[in-house]
Amino acid sequence: MIESISIRNLGVISSAQLNLSAGFTALTGETGAGKTMVLTALNLLLGGRADSGSVRNGESSLFAEGRWFGVDSSLSEQLIDLGADLSEGELIVNRTVSQDGRSKAAISGASVPISVLSLIADQLVTVHGQSDQLRLRSAGAQREALDAFGGAELAKALSTYSGNYLSHRALAAQLKRIRGSSAEEQVALSKLRELIFDIEALDPFLGELEELSEKVERLGNVESLREAADKSHDALSSETSSDVMSLAASARKALELSSDPILLALSERLKEIGMLAGEVAADLSSYLSDLDADPSLLQKLLSRRAELISLERKHGRSCDELVESLPALRLQMLNLDSSDEQLENLEKQLAAELSALTEAALGLTKARISASERLSHLVSVELSQLAMGGSALVISVGELAEFEATGKDSIEFLLASHLGAQPRPLAKGASGGELSRIMLAIELVLAESNTLPTMVFDEVDAGVGGQAAVELGRRLKKLSETTQVIVVTHLAQVAAFADHQLLVSKNSSGEFTATSVSELFGHDREVELARMLSGSPDSAVAIQHARELLQTS
Repeated sequence: MIESISIRNLGVISSAQLNLSAGFTALTGETGAGKTMVLTALNLLLGGRADSGSVRNGESSLFAEGRWFGVDSSLSEQLIDLGADLSEGELIVNRTVSQDGRSKAAISGASVPISVLSLIADQLVTVHGQSDQLRLRSAGAQREALDAFGGAELAKALSTYSGNYLSHRALAAQLKRIRGSSAEEQVALSKLRELIFDIEALDPFLGELEELSEKVERLGNVESLREAADKSHDALSSETSSDVMSLAASARKALELSSDPILLALSERLKEIGMLAGEVAADLSSYLSDLDADPSLLQKLLSRRAELISLERKHGRSCDELVESLPALRLQMLNLDSSDEQLENLEKQLAAELSALTEAALGLTKARISASERLSHLVSVELSQLAMGGSALVISVGELAEFEATGKDSIEFLLASHLGAQPRPLAKGASGGELSRIMLAIELVLAESNTLPTMVFDEVDAGVGGQAAVELGRRLKKLSETTQVIVVTHLAQVAAFADHQLLVSKNSSGEFTATSVSELFGHDREVELARMLSGSPDSAVAIQHARELLQTS
């Protein structure tokens, strides 16, 4: 839950500190006092768009900081990975916005991109305002509310459907592209087939051209190579007594007659020279033998090299590059190949995918119908507690003409305003006040099965008055039993149910207008409620009425 919000230089607020508690907190004050700025600060902490126009006149930047405790362990792990220090068990988020529009954010000492704040926002706070009431009129928001209520069973059905939908869509796109392949693709396919055929016909291996060039170079100079090898071989080992091996043997024999250890060691080294010379002589003999092995070999090698060079020139790539690219070329040809056999295989796969998708869609529809019946009943019960007795929420689950990413269901929330009334879409049949109460009823029902984050309501009491306002306050109080609730309200009937009431007040006596925030107790709270009731905080009758409201709540 939020422990506190600190604000500096935001709009009319020079400096303010909101100390928040568990339960139900009401934020009240005159219109224009700065209640909206408090929500603007919270929005900034949750990754909302920064507006340099919100910086207080005469200041270079604004600053907002929020402190949370009791953060979920999984979220804590994510934040620690980002470098946040949560050793004290407290999460601190701050945001700075300068006059030039630059914005900075930090989480418990670690600088983070603004986008990170948006990613963690839903795990910290849920904000509902009048815009959310309007959003509730949309089919997308109604479907999201139903899916959220459906819990793990509906989430599993939706996940299964989503996987089938993506597979079917990808396969359908591939088939469509192949069927409608352009003339350019056919030309590309023809060239690809020719390239693959040329490579496979020669079947070269990596490094073959380099190896061929070395052999051709050697065989092309066979006479000079033979002469050099012959001379070297004769010098090492010949029938004369002046070859290297004979000379080394004579030198070693002369040293062996000595008893001097140094000369004996040198004798051993001469022995090694003789053995090495013998090995080199044998290798030269083998080399000479290979040179004479096949006189037609050079012509064969030249012919093979010419074929590989021609392949390189034709396709503008080295022989090794062509060899390495062959697997990818084959796959590319398969993707472009619009042969009857491939089309038939893809059509069979698509039919199987469609069958699986249809089955998954039916499972999702079944889960949504089950959830809609339970949600309709529970919300209708809540509406009866919100001075909408006889009203009922009806959730229609219809069928769309096509499969969509979220299913094949059309979800529509309808309101039957009284017993026997024809249910009408919320977009047509619900006033602003009724939408507020319907939204709150849905939140109350969701709170029964889900651990919700801190919830902030911005003037959701618009269009509500009288007994409906009292019931609205009572239900918000009930909601605060399971989650922290913060409400910006103009209705005393709602504020009276709060565990804590914060007053946002404006002071225009100085050069600049300044706003402060203070918690109200005892008589001060009665005075504020009296102002909200009658516009006259000094009215004894209004104060008496405020006192009665507090006692009743």
